[in-house]
Amino acid sequence: MPAASRRRRDTPPPRTGGSEIEVLRGFLDYLRASIAAKVDGAPEPQVRTPAVPSGTNLLGLLNHLTFVERATFLGEEVDGWQATFHAAPADSVADVVGRYRETVERANDVLDGCTDLGAPLPRPGRPALSVRWALIHLIEETGRHAGHADILRELIDGTTGR
Repeated sequence: MPAASRRRRDTPPPRTGGSEIEVLRGFLDYLRASIAAKVDGAPEPQVRTPAVPSGTNLLGLLNHLTFVERATFLGEEVDGWQATFHAAPADSVADVVGRYRETVERANDVLDGCTDLGAPLPRPGRPALSVRWALIHLIEETGRHAGHADILRELIDGTTGR
C-alpha cells in the first residue's frame, strides 16, 4: 500500500466545437492525455509489476493502447494482442510514453485529413472501419484502460486524479 495519497488536479472534460467530429476527437484527445499523464513518471519496477491476478500492469496498458492506435488509425497489423499488454524489459517509462505520444501524433495526422465520419480508414487486407467507428472504439478502449490506470497508479504510489 502506498505511503501517502497524492492528489493531482482533475482536468475537466474538454470544451469542443459543435460538430460531431470535433466532439469525438476532443474526448479522445482528453482521454489520451489523461492516460499518458497517469503513466508518465510512475516509478520502476512498480509500473510494470502486475497488481491484479490478470497480470495487468500500468506500463503494459499504455503499451497496449499504442498498438490499438496503430492498428485502428494507421492500418498496422498486430500479431498476438495479449503480448501488447507487456512492455519490453528494456523499455523505460519515458520510452513507452514517448512512443504512445508519437503514435497519437501520427494517428491525428491521419484524422486531420478525415472530414467524413462515414469514410473508411485504410486497413490493407482487412475490412475497412469508418472514421466514426474508429473514434468511438478508441474513446471506449482508452477510457476503459484509463480507469484501470487510475486504480493501478493509486496502488503504486497513491497518486489520484486526472
